[in-house]
Amino acid sequence: MYFRRGIVCLLSAAVADTSPLRGRQSATCQKTSVAIFAYDGFLKLVSDVGTQQALSNASITDFLIVEYNSDIGGRVAHTTFGKQPDGTPYTIELGANWVQGLVTPPGPENPIWTLVKKYNVTNYYSNFSNVQTFTDQGSVDYNGLFDAYEDAYSTVEQDAGYILADNLQDRTFRSGLSLAGWKPMMDKRAEAIEWFLFDFEYAFDPNTTYYQFSGENNYVYDQRGFNTFIKGEASTFLKPNDSRLLLNTVVTNITYTDHGVTVYNKDGGCITADYAICTFSLGVLQHDAVTFSPELPSWKRRGIETFAMGTYTKIFLQFPPEKIFWNTSYQYFLYADPYERGYYPLFQTLDTEGFLPGSGIIFVTVVQDQSYIVEAQDDETTKAQVMAVLRNMFGVNNVPDPIDFLYPRWTLEPWAYGSYSNWPPGTSLEAHQNLRANVGRLYFAGEATSAQYYGFLHGAYFEGQSVANHIAECVHNGQGRCDDEVHYEVLRGTTDAREYNAANGWEVTSFQTNGLLIE
Repeated sequence: MYFRRGIVCLLSAAVADTSPLRGRQSATCQKTSVAIFAYDGFLKLVSDVGTQQALSNASITDFLIVEYNSDIGGRVAHTTFGKQPDGTPYTIELGANWVQGLVTPPGPENPIWTLVKKYNVTNYYSNFSNVQTFTDQGSVDYNGLFDAYEDAYSTVEQDAGYILADNLQDRTFRSGLSLAGWKPMMDKRAEAIEWFLFDFEYAFDPNTTYYQFSGENNYVYDQRGFNTFIKGEASTFLKPNDSRLLLNTVVTNITYTDHGVTVYNKDGGCITADYAICTFSLGVLQHDAVTFSPELPSWKRRGIETFAMGTYTKIFLQFPPEKIFWNTSYQYFLYADPYERGYYPLFQTLDTEGFLPGSGIIFVTVVQDQSYIVEAQDDETTKAQVMAVLRNMFGVNNVPDPIDFLYPRWTLEPWAYGSYSNWPPGTSLEAHQNLRANVGRLYFAGEATSAQYYGFLHGAYFEGQSVANHIAECVHNGQGRCDDEVHYEVLRGTTDAREYNAANGWEVTSFQTNGLLIE
């Protein structure tokens, strides 16, 4: 099947398990102008929507979208779970779940919030102050520690401004907190507070290094699924059964030059494009799940391997609605384990006002090291551990057995290999730009390439639009010429203030503080 020279959008790729070019050199490839490769899903698919929108707005309709899965949405993924009173299941979100930062009039509005409103996606305010605290001895009030942490956090933010403005040596958030007087050491209650206010956002502990829209964070529980807004936007440039959307297509190799890109698929097919946009997750790139020909240059490989991929695992339980044992006036229940930091630390109920009252659903979140452990073990082992914690919190005789239990395993998904990216301590903006920059006619986009909004849905959206607009200019200039994005063969230890500019992905001042974004 032939396509006019256009755009190929590869949304989800696949593991290269054999030599990708073997037996394919003489294959007849589909042809298009722009290809968009996405391996991962969750954040990347949003990048693809932003990308495709920008291309469509530029009157570029000759593109292909290549998707690993059988449906669009990726890690903005939902599933059915439990039972409602009428016997039908609930819908729960396995991946992205919040709109993080809404709008502060007359300031900017988060584009995800704009789309959520456009498609009437059901959501409700997450009140992170509405928390009951526990130890292994049951309910124990240590809410007073929140103020102490937030005071230290404010000091770290102020110091970070000096570090950025004066190009000083970077430090970890842990050292910043310690210098500000926050030293939980072996205080398990303080560790639990810190986990809630740091790890819960970043999927890392404070050994890592934006106020922009607002401080509000709204939890999405729409029974159509959070990806309703993605499908809605896709419908503006894709027709039903559109031949430009190639589902269940696994990419094994991307061959790039200064004149075009060829993509080889596991099914033996191939696609050639004038330009390509790779929206694979950082985890997929780090796992070498897709090969590149020629090998990516050393500066690009360093950019990929320098950054970190976090994992965020939500573990869902449904209990008989008539046997609810927690206080439904709270949204959150924070647990300080006596031995291990981050051990099933935060439970969130959906059986409360504003969410799904009467559902009997509660879930607990673990991140990073605990996620790797949980996702590698079987359901029964995890369930037993979670139930032991709940019975420590609420009493052995008060907690019945759950009637349903479920959690995803993002670290094992071959099109994701994790949840979202983060910056290691001491990493410069130049290093990030190497992750972001193109090689030949192959461009990169997604939350990981966003210098300012990495880890957030809107980061993927902005990056997709930025790269698509860049390529649209290349396509429309009449000669197919396109300026390379900035990259750095040699990295310096710090980032000069002059480098905080659009060429390096820094579009908005770091000193605009409309609200705190929380993951």
